[in-house]
Amino acid sequence: MGDQYEAYVDQDVELPPKASGALNGFSFSVKDVFSIKGYTNHAGNPHWHKTHSPAVQTSPVIERLLENGAKLRGTTHTDELMYSLNGENAHYGTPVNPANPSLIPGGSSSGSAVAVAAGKVDFALGTDTGGSVRIPASYCGIFGFRPTHGAVSIENVIPLAQSFDTVGWFARNPNLLMEVGKILLQEESSKQKKLSNGLVGEDALALLDNSGKKSFLSYLPTIERTVETVRNVVISKEGLRQWFGVFKVLQGMEIWQQHGEWIETANPSFGPGLAERFTWTKTLKQKDHVFDFEKREIIREKVEMLLGGDGILIIPTAPGPAPEKGLPPEVLEERRERTMQLLCMAGLAGLPQVTMPLLEIDGNPVGLSVIAPRHYDLSLLKWASHFSEEIAGTGL
Repeated sequence: MGDQYEAYVDQDVELPPKASGALNGFSFSVKDVFSIKGYTNHAGNPHWHKTHSPAVQTSPVIERLLENGAKLRGTTHTDELMYSLNGENAHYGTPVNPANPSLIPGGSSSGSAVAVAAGKVDFALGTDTGGSVRIPASYCGIFGFRPTHGAVSIENVIPLAQSFDTVGWFARNPNLLMEVGKILLQEESSKQKKLSNGLVGEDALALLDNSGKKSFLSYLPTIERTVETVRNVVISKEGLRQWFGVFKVLQGMEIWQQHGEWIETANPSFGPGLAERFTWTKTLKQKDHVFDFEKREIIREKVEMLLGGDGILIIPTAPGPAPEKGLPPEVLEERRERTMQLLCMAGLAGLPQVTMPLLEIDGNPVGLSVIAPRHYDLSLLKWASHFSEEIAGTGL
């Protein structure tokens, strides 16, 4: 199996199925942060690989997939220490976006998204802390899922910011996305409830590139057929930029708590923009940001109240298609700021979000996202599958 899309760190890592199950005949790859017994993760940085030992056991999520008939094929590229949304890695290169090779694939689960989009495997695991499954899924034109925080085991997975970290996954069709969810989701996130109240986030839609709004709005009639009511809402009266500010600080603080000691001891080399970002996280002190912790709880309550027990929040996954390769860090940082305003909602509230490859701007994919109440992960995945069937019937 060649790797013309440069998705893989190591294609030779393979594990056969351990039993027969719902995933018989399906293959999957994993982001190079999941422990595999005897394998040393790179986490997107050669210094990490040099200073860490082979894993003594395999991640439980991998084991569950193997026990249900799936076959593991390869470990995939990630941004350095998973702290980026771009997919460009100064040490290992940039996986090729199958939707448009001139554009970045998105990160940090870049390799996993590319492996699925290119048809190398049926599905793939990534991690999503700030958007690292949702964005590469949007940019590469595939389905991606971030579960309720804590709904899927993250044991033996390299952390970034643990109060935001989730294990997510990619697939080219919503039915397989749902089948993987049935296997990985804890029982409490397998609740069955009709999601009947559609909420269109006006302030989120305002962040979408103008040419994408028409594409977004074209799906509203189909959404109306799959729920009982649809209404426009303002998600954040104080502004989504402020919500991202809270997310940015809390995530940054956790990142330094998690990796600061290793960074100072190993003195690793980071690519453009990354060293500056890690240096900034070092300056964050909990005593200076008590309000941000309080604000997160207020935001969580606001979003949960907005959704109620049966609501779905419908937003664009990203402001537009993937940026071009090789843009200056300051240009990408401006785009990251806009993108994170869309991504931070699910992260701050710990809610499940699915992104579907439905929107199109200038011939390039952009995801349409849906956020559901806490622990209604499987209901959300089933809704997404049904909605995709409805879309197929309309010819959109």
